Amino acid sequence: MSLRLRLTVLYGSLFLLAGGVLLGVTYLLFTQQVGRRVTLITGVAPAGLPMLPSPESLDEQARQVRAAAATSLLTQGAIALGAVAVLAAGLGWLVAGRALAPLRQVTDTARGIAAAADPGGHARIALRGPDDEVKDLADAFDVMVERLDRSFDAQRRFVANASHELRTPLTLNRSLVEVAMHRRTASDDVRQLGGKLLEINARHEKLISGLLLLARSESALTERCPVDLAAVVAHVVPPEVLTDLGEATALGDALMLERLAHNLVENGIRHNVPDGWVRVATRSLPGRVELAVANSGPVIPPAEVPALFDPFHRRARVAAEGAGLGLSIVRSVAHAHGGEVAATARPEGGLVVVVSLPRG
Repeated sequence: MSLRLRLTVLYGSLFLLAGGVLLGVTYLLFTQQVGRRVTLITGVAPAGLPMLPSPESLDEQARQVRAAAATSLLTQGAIALGAVAVLAAGLGWLVAGRALAPLRQVTDTARGIAAAADPGGHARIALRGPDDEVKDLADAFDVMVERLDRSFDAQRRFVANASHELRTPLTLNRSLVEVAMHRRTASDDVRQLGGKLLEINARHEKLISGLLLLARSESALTERCPVDLAAVVAHVVPPEVLTDLGEATALGDALMLERLAHNLVENGIRHNVPDGWVRVATRSLPGRVELAVANSGPVIPPAEVPALFDPFHRRARVAAEGAGLGLSIVRSVAHAHGGEVAATARPEGGLVVVVSLPRG
């Protein structure tokens, strides 16, 4: 039940309760008054006046009159109470609607901001009216949105600056190392050292790219379009991976969903046992699509599974080439698309990760 309907029911219930109490008190007073009048009428007649009917006959008539009057009072009173209760409920519905109109404006503005590409945006409630509790709520909401707007602007500036300031030195280092390695006068020690430096540089580039992607994926999507999730998975999986790709069209960003699928498949291949297997499946369900990746990796205690999605988790960095951000990026991309991700440890070893996304 909505708040407006609950208030209407509350108004109607209180009115019915008060009307019922009033009708009951009126009935008791009415019966007492009728009984007192009947007692006076059935007294002995004064001398010289005609004799009244017998007391038994008067008592029977009085009882019939009292019963008929009480029945008429209850019947007509109940009908009147029901009609007035319906009228009171209708008026309560209108009054509740007018009282809750500012809250509806707050809700509509919040939903518009949440559904927009820019989470902060420039939409504000700017509620006009008396300084009451509802206006205080709207003003507090506007202050919160203003702070969020500044925070998202700062985040966008940081991602843009970090993308340039961090990648440029690494690209320059890689170029210098490659030039030094490929010189004719370069010795074997120099080439060996250059190879190690290139490996370290490549790992740093991968780490920075993962951090930047993680920062971007935690923001709202700029645009959404139907994406064939099965085709995306078929593009990123290597031949040795088992696939069961059913029709699945998600709603989101194709590049981010491709990175999500790539990270899941890469994580399943990297954290596996020798001669193990990796299975990828997509399926369509009512209102959503799912991407499931399972592997035959080492045994993982169920208590450690939630921590696998934390950045730089130790188990996620078993392999030297890993940056420990794969599953963190998967979770951020899923949340940015309005989806969820869940992982389950297989008793015989390995992990099953299921990503659920809105259906396109």
